[in-house]
Amino acid sequence: MIRSQEGAGDQPADPRLGQIVEGIVRIAAGNLASRIPVSSARDQVDAVSTGINLLAAELDDMYQDMEQRVESRTLELREAHQQVQRMALSDPLTGLSNRIDLMQQVQQSLTDWDGRESAPAVLMIDLDGFKEINDSFGHKAGDLVLQDVAARLLASVPEESVVARLGGDEFAVLLPGVSRLSALAAAERIQAALGVRTVLEGLDIWPRASIGVHLAESGQSAEDLLLRADTAMYKAKEDGPGLVRLFEPVMLYARQLRREMASDLRNAIERNEFRLAFQPVVDLVTGKMQGAEVLLRWDHPTQGLVMPDIFIPLAEESGAILGIGRWVMRSALEQLAAWRAAGQDQDGFHIRVNVSPSQLQSMDLADYARAQLRETGAAPRDLILEITESAFVGSGDVETYSMRSLKALGVRLEIDDFGTGYSSISYLRRLPVDTVKVDRALIAEISRDEGQLQFVDAVHRLIQAAGMEAVFEGIETLQQAELLQEMGCCSGQGYYFSRPLTAEQVGTLLASGSRLPLATELLA
Repeated sequence: MIRSQEGAGDQPADPRLGQIVEGIVRIAAGNLASRIPVSSARDQVDAVSTGINLLAAELDDMYQDMEQRVESRTLELREAHQQVQRMALSDPLTGLSNRIDLMQQVQQSLTDWDGRESAPAVLMIDLDGFKEINDSFGHKAGDLVLQDVAARLLASVPEESVVARLGGDEFAVLLPGVSRLSALAAAERIQAALGVRTVLEGLDIWPRASIGVHLAESGQSAEDLLLRADTAMYKAKEDGPGLVRLFEPVMLYARQLRREMASDLRNAIERNEFRLAFQPVVDLVTGKMQGAEVLLRWDHPTQGLVMPDIFIPLAEESGAILGIGRWVMRSALEQLAAWRAAGQDQDGFHIRVNVSPSQLQSMDLADYARAQLRETGAAPRDLILEITESAFVGSGDVETYSMRSLKALGVRLEIDDFGTGYSSISYLRRLPVDTVKVDRALIAEISRDEGQLQFVDAVHRLIQAAGMEAVFEGIETLQQAELLQEMGCCSGQGYYFSRPLTAEQVGTLLASGSRLPLATELLA
């Protein structure tokens, strides 16, 4: 205890001591702005008060600084959290909403909807032919197109709309409250906006899209709206490029059938449901069968015979095409071995197997072909792989590797459907190709159109100048066959010579050595 040293005996306590105690209690309670009074005596008691005041001031400054730092850090964390939320709900390439945000917005619109005629509507938009842009000009050009499309969509819909990119070249628009006619009008405005020509880094584009439209109905969820709009969009795509379709319930039924067929397709090989047919490729001079193109048929257990133009797109979409393509190659080579084992063979006879773009993207395609040739005893020259023109032109590193590996193996490669897509003679010499199959569309009118005949003759001469052989498909009349023969064409196929045949019928032809038109009449 601090006592006064003046006078004798105990003196009354200094009141400043009580002030010190009270000040310490206030400071300890967190009142760092509190200060203890200091007298003019400037003695030891005042020195203690001054020291405590200085300590309180330092603590006050320190805590204020800490609070500022915490507040600043909290603000940074809040902004970072908001940025993460924005990133989680937006598409990084275009800045549009993404699927998650769209679903939330659609659900909110449904919650706010009072059930009146003006209802939330979803437009599902898928660009037509966008893959060709990526394949032909690269992904950088594709990204520029997607950004341009995003800007056009934003500019062509009402301000309260939500525009989203769902991935790839698929977009969607939410119209919060519209009539059916207004929703269709919005879709047509989008089509008009996309159809305007523009130039991106020297690339002329005027995108087109297939659009599906659906207005909400009572009791539907956000998933229901997107599913129905998506179903209508696929219907628009099936009907042709650049179309708009309003959802109808029958579309959903058709989509369900398509889904069931895709599921069945994945098990078709194990169930032994695939069949092979063979269409002869003929020497136009002698009528001798040079080879046969392998055609795939699906004997569905409930739907009967399903043609390739129905199930091949499904196989491509589902990824089943890889297993199916390998089954076709193996089965075709096994059939070739069976004909030879039965003595049903001719010198130079070969089989032609179609290869999908997806198969070309498999790094072990050449290894698989080598193994099947070895196991069946076929020579590489016995196998011609037909690859669509678009797959050749749009090939990347993996596809080019596959083609060059097959070429090195000795397998012959053929451009299929030449004249239907990117036809450009200039690239022929750069490709590892032996044969060009000219599409049926080019020869359909040669017997009636002299100009078309001269055009086909020019195409044939250019193919020959590139060091390749030409095969003309779709020959249906004697006159077409004679005209092609006169211009020096050597090989062709079509219904004039033969419709697709069974393995047994091909074996009979091989064994007889007959000219095909005569033999086909006997088999009919």
